[in-house]
Amino acid sequence: MSINTEFLERCIETLEKSYSLIQTVEEGSIDYEMYRNSLVKSFEMTLEQSGKLLRKRITPFFSSKKKVDELTFKDLFRQAHKHSLISEDEVNRWFIYRDNRNNTAHDYGQAFAEQTIVLMDEFLKDVKSLKRVIENV
Repeated sequence: MSINTEFLERCIETLEKSYSLIQTVEEGSIDYEMYRNSLVKSFEMTLEQSGKLLRKRITPFFSSKKKVDELTFKDLFRQAHKHSLISEDEVNRWFIYRDNRNNTAHDYGQAFAEQTIVLMDEFLKDVKSLKRVIENV
């Protein structure tokens, strides 16, 4: 079964562009806020898309799709590790990303957004690695 990762690739490209642009402008400027907002939204979309596609990738390891659909986001990544798709260190970082994302639902303040920016270097490496795992069916 082939899993289409085109939308995930587009999300990654958008996130990379936002991250690149935010580093070129003065913090506190309108441009900085605009790129930060784009980065945060792109991060959220990339994280969600990663989870959806990983769910498809691990489905063959389960007796039914319903069992996979019942998994929480964190359980999904635990199962990916259990089936040797990702490392334990990667799982722990994905948990951090998810916790950060959950904070976005409750706090749209500057501090949260800055925490998201700090995660970008590792997140981009991990999401690209996960994309390769998803594609290698």
